[in-house]
Amino acid sequence: MRWLVDEAYPDIPAVRLVLGNLNTHRMASLYETFPAAEARRIAKRLEFHHTPKHGSWLNMAEIEFSVLARACLRGRNADEDSLERAVGACVSERNAAGATINWRFTAQDARRKLHRLYPCQS
Repeated sequence: MRWLVDEAYPDIPAVRLVLGNLNTHRMASLYETFPAAEARRIAKRLEFHHTPKHGSWLNMAEIEFSVLARACLRGRNADEDSLERAVGACVSERNAAGATINWRFTAQDARRKLHRLYPCQS
């Protein structure tokens, strides 16, 4: 986070981050990592936006990132250009193959598991 505000985006007043709900994705983690004054300085430049806790589409996005990491990013990439080429080639290959995710969580499953959030319709 310090690298983001000091080096990657030093001239941007607020760096907006979209994060999952992992326990380390909280402002408190800055205060556990840095002295209070430094944590406060960094925190003033960050805006945390958390993804929904029950977003099934997130699982699909995570699956795609996992496939990307396993298929395209096994070795080291010499520089940013070679990384972009590797990712681009992998994405093009998956798109050309019509790769899909076999999503098995049905509306019935959602109603059963999340009954308090989504009342059953009769």
